[in-house]
Amino acid sequence: MINYHINIFYSPDDEAYIADLPDFEMCSAYGQTPQAALEQVLIARDALLLAMQERGLTPPQPKYQPEMG
Repeated sequence: MINYHINIFYSPDDEAYIADLPDFEMCSAYGQTPQAALEQVLIARDALLLAMQERGLTPPQPKYQPEMG
């Protein structure tokens, strides 16, 4: 499986942790802990990749590179 970068951050507005995949515009999830958000976004990622495969679409190659500094 292709490794996609995952961002996890706390959102005070949502009072939850948000996890998203920058390589997919609409793939994000939330949880009460960073681990819960990660688990949920991995489920969303897998469902998205399966749907793409079923439709004969090629998943994107990872483009996102985190800033190093």
